[in-house]
Parts: sequence; C-alpha cells; structure tokens
Amino acid sequence: MSRSFPRRALTLCVATATSLSLAAPAAHAAIVSDVHEHSAADASVKLSPIGTYESGVYEESAAEIVAFHPASQRILTVNARSGKIDVLDAADPTKPTLIGSISAGEDKEINSVAVRPDGLAVAAVQQADKTENGEALFFDAAAEDLESSILGRITVGALPDNVHITADGGHALLANEGEPSNELNAEGTDYVTDPEGSVSVIELPKGVEAPAESAARTADFTAFDGQELPAGVRVFGPEGHDAKPSVDFEPEYISSQDGTAYVTLQEANAIGIIDIASATVEKIVPAFVADHSTTPIDPSNKDDMAELRTVPVKGLSMPDSIGAFTAGGQIYFATANEGDAREWGVKEKDGGSGVYTDEVELKDLIEDGKVCEGALGDANLEELADKKQAGNLKLTNASGWNEEKGCFDELYAYGSRSFSIYDSEGNVVFDSGSEFEEITAELNEAGVFHHNASNDSAEFDDRSDNKGPEPEALTIGTVGERTYAFIGAERVGGIFVYDVTDPQNAKFETYVNNRDFSTDEFADAGDLGPEGFAFVDKKDSPNGEYLLLVGNEVSGTTTVYTVEALLASDEDDDDSSNNDGNDGKAKGDDAAKLASSYSSRGFLTGSLISIIAGVAVAAGVMTNPAIRDFVLGAVPAELRAQLEKFL
Repeated sequence: MSRSFPRRALTLCVATATSLSLAAPAAHAAIVSDVHEHSAADASVKLSPIGTYESGVYEESAAEIVAFHPASQRILTVNARSGKIDVLDAADPTKPTLIGSISAGEDKEINSVAVRPDGLAVAAVQQADKTENGEALFFDAAAEDLESSILGRITVGALPDNVHITADGGHALLANEGEPSNELNAEGTDYVTDPEGSVSVIELPKGVEAPAESAARTADFTAFDGQELPAGVRVFGPEGHDAKPSVDFEPEYISSQDGTAYVTLQEANAIGIIDIASATVEKIVPAFVADHSTTPIDPSNKDDMAELRTVPVKGLSMPDSIGAFTAGGQIYFATANEGDAREWGVKEKDGGSGVYTDEVELKDLIEDGKVCEGALGDANLEELADKKQAGNLKLTNASGWNEEKGCFDELYAYGSRSFSIYDSEGNVVFDSGSEFEEITAELNEAGVFHHNASNDSAEFDDRSDNKGPEPEALTIGTVGERTYAFIGAERVGGIFVYDVTDPQNAKFETYVNNRDFSTDEFADAGDLGPEGFAFVDKKDSPNGEYLLLVGNEVSGTTTVYTVEALLASDEDDDDSSNNDGNDGKAKGDDAAKLASSYSSRGFLTGSLISIIAGVAVAAGVMTNPAIRDFVLGAVPAELRAQLEKFL
C-alpha cells in the first residue's frame, strides 16, 4: 500500500468524525480482506463481519450452534470436537475472547445450546453410544466460575440434536434425533439398534436452577404408527427394517411460537407440529418439493460451467434449521432446505457388515433400466446420463419407485437449494426457488468466487451434483420495523438475507460471504461451513447494534456480523427507541444516528483519541508499538476496528 502519511491521517479523522464506515473488519485472519457481497438495488439491510474467534481447529466441528447471553455479554459456542461449550467474552464484539468452557463429562458430546435472559442455559448432550438416552444439561451462563456453573441434568431421548427455549422462558424443547447404530446386522438387512425419535418438553423453573426429572415429558410419534401419512412423507430403511414413524422420524431442529412447536423431520421430508402444553404431536405435514423441470438448478459438477438449467427431476426440500415468527398477526415458520441422504453401517472392507444408503446417481438408474418409460418426459436419456449434463446428480431410491412397474416413475434429488416459508398449518406460502444458485453463479469468477465450491475445498463447481450451496442454518430477526430471515449456505458459504415482513412476498436483500476462494489454507480462507446462527437485538447488544452470530463448523470460527438498517423508516425507528435523551429531536441527523450506537461519552472520547491518533500517524509516531497499543487500548471497542484499519 503506497498511501502517504498525511492522506492516511486526514482519511482517519474524516472517517471517525463522520462515522461513515464503522463496519470495517477487525484485524483477524478469519475476516478476509475482500468480503464478497451481492445486494439488491433497493436493499434495506446491510450485513458486515466485524469480529471473530478462531479456535484454530479445522474440519472437526469446533464451532457449531451459537447462543448469546445479553447480561454477561457472552457468546456460547458448541465445540463438538472437544465435546464442550466454549464461552466467549463478547463485550468487545470485534474481538470475542475465550474465557472458559462447559463440559458435559468424559465421552459425552454437546450438540446444541440455548440460554434464557436470566442466564439459565440448556445444552443437548448425547452419550458415547448415541443410541442411548441423552441428557439436558443445565448451567448458569453468567457464572464467574464456569467450572462450578453446572446446575444439574435430566434424561431426554436418544441423540438430542437441538435445543430451543420458548420466548416466554417457560419451556425447553429438545429435538431427539434417535439415529440408528453405525452398524447393520450380520445379514446387512437392518440396523442393530434404532431408537425412537422424539421431542422432550421440559417445564423450566422461574429461577436459575435445574428442573426436576418430573418436569420433562416426551412428545413421540407412536400415534402415527399404522396410520396413513400425508402424501410425500417418507418412512424407510434397509430391506429387513420394520419401517414406522415412531422409529424412522428423526427430529432435527425445533422452533416455537405462541404455544406451538415446529420440528423438522429431515429425512422424512416432513415437519411435526406440537402442542407444547400437552406435549403432543398434533400433526405431520409434508415439506416442500421443488419441480426442477420448471425451477432450474446446476446439476453437473463436470461441465466446467456455472450454469443453471431445468432437469426432469424433483427436489425434496428435506429441511434442517427452522424458525417460527409472526407477521400481520399470523404465525409462520421458515426452513433451510438442506437435503440429506440416509447412510448407516460400516463398509465390509473395514470389517463391518455393509452399509445402507438410499443414495444413487441418475446415470446408474438410467443405465440399469430402472427409469420408467416417460418418467423423464421427452428428455434424451443418453444425453441426461452424461456426467456433463446430469449423470452424477445424487438422487434417493426411497421415493418414486413404482412397485407394479418395477421402475421409478418419478426421480427425487436431495434438497431444493432454497428456503421456504409456511403458514401455521404447514402450507407453503413462499419458496426462494433457484435464487441462491443464480446469485452464486453470477458471482462466479476464477480465483475470486467459486460457484458451488465445497466447505473444505475451494474447487469450482464441486457440489453442483450434490445439493449445490446446501442451505442449512437459519434464524429470524427483526430490524426496525422489518423482519428478516438469515440463511446460511453450508458448502459455498455465506449468508443470504431475505425480507420476510410480508411472508408471501419475501424478497432477497443481500448475500455476504466472508471467504477467500483463492486458498485452501483454513487459517486464511475465512469462514467455512456456517452451521448455526443467533440474532441479537440492539437492546441486548454490546455495541448497541443489531448483530448476527455465526458458528462455522469447518473453519472452527465464531464470527460476529453487524446488521444495519438502510431504510430511513427503520433508521428513524432505531433512533426513537434509543435516543440517549434527545427526545427524538435529532431524528435523521448524523449525530443522533451515532448516539444510537454509542454513549455520548464514548463518542467524544473515541473521536478525540482518534483525531489525536490521526495527527500521530501524520507525524509518523505510530511506528512505535507502545504508542500504537496505548491509543488502540483507549479507543472505545466500537471504533477500534475502524482505527486499526488505518494504523
């Protein structure tokens, strides 16, 4: 960089005094130098990474689900690799700092965490043998001594995968996935063990203490055994498996609104609707199914192109994350439509009895003559089977089979590469269609942004045959007067933001990806594999701004983003709710906007020190490390990232 000292000093002073660019990233390797951003022309919101915690552990799920406790200004990050929850001090959100960990005990793994405003936190704990009943672990998130913060634990179903606390703080809900054992029987026709999937409904005490065992009830799916399920809901397994809902439904992620919980049953391509008061599954509804003969996808990882086209298959949305919200006085829920194959067992070459999977490739079905005549319309089967067309496209063999004809009369791929919005009864009111892939294809540029790259390699087009960007994480947040859905793409990375204030007419706002595609060195590549999100309202935020917290499982990073309203109406709403005694007189004024984020004292101190720093830079004294560290230490946390940018 060949910028003169006087210009640096002048730029610093102007930027600080006018507060034009407060979202500059801190000097961390996990925030890349060129964050990829693609926004609608009339975008109402802006997303910017400002700080990160780097575990230094890669490809081992060292950062997954995240939660935030406002009173202690702590981020709770599930570190599946260590089997613990890492507790981060986020008082300065530009520099989250590890202060300790919460352990569930030796040979136990924590999969999820949620926290109540008073500090009562709940963790979902699986046993070393995942088919055994798990635990809900209770601890005080605000405890000074984390080692003694555990309050107690109670038994829940097998493999608790996600935990959610209701908005009123009265209940903790755990989605117990109940996955089968990792081995098949000697004949390879069934799982050795396959526990029931369920949802634990736990009534929480009013204080920061653990509930009694009697506070937990179980919502299971036994009532649906033997019943006719809605069309499209899948129940399946190996050849000798007694397939039934109580066993094959595997609850993945859960959310709630006004006394009703909504849980994704991913492999079943379904959603369960639960009455919390009675701990009863009231209804099973089918999840969205995309028609890729009209909604295009990029189906080939071998064509060397970022090109979307229609193919005569359907896409099972198979949702992962789910978020319930209200709009116009009505309840809705949104889902991230990841898709997932069912695969269990140990390969024979590794000493096992074999592997069960429902995954097949399109070309194999065509070449084996297993596609019914006319099932793919007037498509040329030989051309479609070409790997440069759609031959490698991953499909499921558990749907579309016509027993009478002995062939598939419909073909289904994993995931719809989209997110969907449903009303409270489970009717789809919106789906984002092909927009995710359209955006990443538009951004594609060799060495700069690689469409459909995976999360452990920057290879272009690598995932086009297998769920594409793979939307997985999702959360809902309200900024000013508008409600937004934040959706994370597990493979290519990045966060898509949609305005869902009017759910039937949800609108794309922005896409941000903190990733460097020019490298496969994890320490330099930025955020890889967004797994879990938490939205922080500005009234709870350490810096007075809306925040989005992201746990990235491949890079092992926990990253903080600011969420900035761009519409004047939302900015005015922000000022009126936090005007620091200005009584709204300065609405729309730059000073009032600044005051909504910082205290008057913090602003004055920060501006004074920053101006002094600017003069010091001009004089060249910032080359002295001691002086530089002194100035940085005195600047308020919210301005420190901006100052570091110029020093």
